[in-house]
Parts: sequence; structure tokens; C-alpha cells
Amino acid sequence: MKKIAILSLVLMLVLTGCGKKKPEDLVGKFEKSISNAKSYVLKGNMEILSNEETFTYSLEASYLKDNFYKVTLVNQTNNHEQIILKNKDGVYVVTPALNKSFKFQSEWPENSSQSYILSSILKDIKNDKEMTIEEKDKGYVIKSKVNYPNNKELTYQKIYFDKNMNLESVEVYNNENIVNIKVMFSSVNLKGGLEEEDFALDKLIDVNKQNEDKNKDDKKDNKTENKGENKTEGTDKNTTDNTNKENCTNEECDKKSSNIIDSVIYPLYIPSETYLSNSEKVDTDDGNRVILTFAGEKNFVLIEEVANVANEFEIIPVYGDPVMLSDTIAAKSANSLVWSSEGLSYYLTSSDLSTEEMVTIAESLGNAKTVVGTK
Repeated sequence: MKKIAILSLVLMLVLTGCGKKKPEDLVGKFEKSISNAKSYVLKGNMEILSNEETFTYSLEASYLKDNFYKVTLVNQTNNHEQIILKNKDGVYVVTPALNKSFKFQSEWPENSSQSYILSSILKDIKNDKEMTIEEKDKGYVIKSKVNYPNNKELTYQKIYFDKNMNLESVEVYNNENIVNIKVMFSSVNLKGGLEEEDFALDKLIDVNKQNEDKNKDDKKDNKTENKGENKTEGTDKNTTDNTNKENCTNEECDKKSSNIIDSVIYPLYIPSETYLSNSEKVDTDDGNRVILTFAGEKNFVLIEEVANVANEFEIIPVYGDPVMLSDTIAAKSANSLVWSSEGLSYYLTSSDLSTEEMVTIAESLGNAKTVVGTK
């Protein structure tokens, strides 16, 4: 009887693999947790490594069944906030500080890997027949290929789970096995309790309008305080004011002078056999803009100007997709890339450059300290 009992125990251990879980079971558990979630909210930080610089964002990603998404990214260096919103009307990239939004008819987020969206992570895992799972002391690590059409250098990712297959972090590697993107989740709430109205564009506009009205009230208070001081300055001040009124109001003059570009930012990356053929400044109603023309094997034009805040919330239609750069989100169309960074707006257009080349040029403008030149 003892021999039979021992034999049965050995056989049971062999059949169960000593309790070791199969890869398909682990992936199945992760998939089930996603499919059971009617809505979720993920919070954490994202780091992007570019040109030996690290850009850090606070991140909040929300999802509601029937393809509703909202991703809020705040650059922790300059507090620049952008929101990617997808609802039944389309895909938007909202920049509250500029009171503007790009609107896309896009397949985002299905058309590219997204390291902060659960369905995208699962899709990458299931699409990779060579996917591997490694058991660690504190959990599991899944390695799978990724799909970043605008950055072919990004080739695979490592997804870290705890022992219960709860998501902890994602690392995206380039073809030199260097981490380029790292997302660390501080909380994963698979019972978000969200409703469709949480993904309404109007709701974002209302919040932005409240902040804008508060800023206007603060400015009015400052102007009221300054009026008493200006009255004591005498005749010279009045003469100056009258001169200004002949050309523009003080507010218009201040706005125009603040929109003047005193220096030019040149890209660190230029395609081979391509050179800067012309650089000019053009006056506009609001200030000026810089136009850089590059000629040679890959012709392109780069326009720079101070980013203006729209008086009313502005929606700009774009026939393309949102693209994540190191320090901002750009709008990509067939032959152009548009984005704002560090108080400047950029417009890059070319019929010769691929999207990946345009993104590389845009990324090379990120480190303004090394590429600013005075004209």
C-alpha cells in the first residue's frame, strides 16, 4: 500500500509539473482580468530616454468598454499637460495650456503598441509566437515583440507581473537592448466605475475654462493695483501711452512683443546629403516666425513660432495620427508633423521624408540648450 501511495504521489507531481503554471494559463489569467473589466484606471510614471536625456511623465490612463480611452500625461520637468482622448466622435489630443486640440479620425490605439493600455499589451503578447515567460522570485516576466511604426528601433518589451499576474511595469527596448520607454504603475484599478460622460470633450473644456477664468481674474487684480502706480508717473508716461495707442493698445503690444523669436533652434539630426539652404524671419500679425528650408537629397521645411493661446477653445482637424515624442505629443499627417514644446510651435513638412525621419528630426530639437543659435 505504501509503494502504491508513493507511486501515485510521484505521478501526480509529474502530471502537474510540481505545481508550475503553464505560460498559456498565465496569459489566460491576464486576459481574463482585462475582459472582465468594464472600466479601469491606471496610474504611474513613464520615462522616455532620448539622446541621453530622460523625460519623465506622470501618467493616468482610463478605459471604458466600447472603445473609450483617456490618457493624461504631465511632463514633470515643465508641467506641460496633454490628454489623448478617444470617444465615439473620434480621437483628440488636447493641450489645455494652449486651449487647443487636434482631432483625428484614427485607429489609435490599435495601430501601434501602447505600453500603458492593457489591451495593447495583451495584443503584443498574443501576436508573438516566440513570446517567453520567466518566473522570478516575486512574480513573472513576459518578453514579447512590439509594433511601433514610427520608431522601428523599438523591438521588444518586458512586462513585469506579481505572483497573481497583476501588472507592475513595462520596459520597451531598442535593437541595442537599451530601455527607451519605462512605465511603472503605482496603481491598477480594474473596477474604475467610469461612465461615458467621463470621456466627453466638453468636460475637459469646462475644466480648462474654469482655470482660464481664474487666470484672467488674477490678471485683472494685478492691473487694478498697477493703475494707481502709473498715475504718479506724470506727463512722460501719458505721452508714451498716446504714442502706443496710435499703433496698438498696450495689451496688443505686449502680446506681440512676447511672440517674437529672438533665436533659432536647429535640428541636431539632418538626413545625409541634406543641408540648410535658407533661414528667414517673417513678421506676422501676432509676432514673427522662423522658416528653415533644407535642400538636397531629402528636402524639408521647418517652421518655428511662439505657441499662442487661443481665445476660444480651438479644434484643429488632422488626417493622421497622434505620435508620442520624447517631451510632447505631435500630430502626424501624410507629409507633415505638428507639435508644441517649451513654448514654441513647430511645423515640419516634406514629401521626401518618411514619418520615422520626421520624428527623428523632431526629437533632435528637444534639447534646446545645445541647438539654439542667435540670428
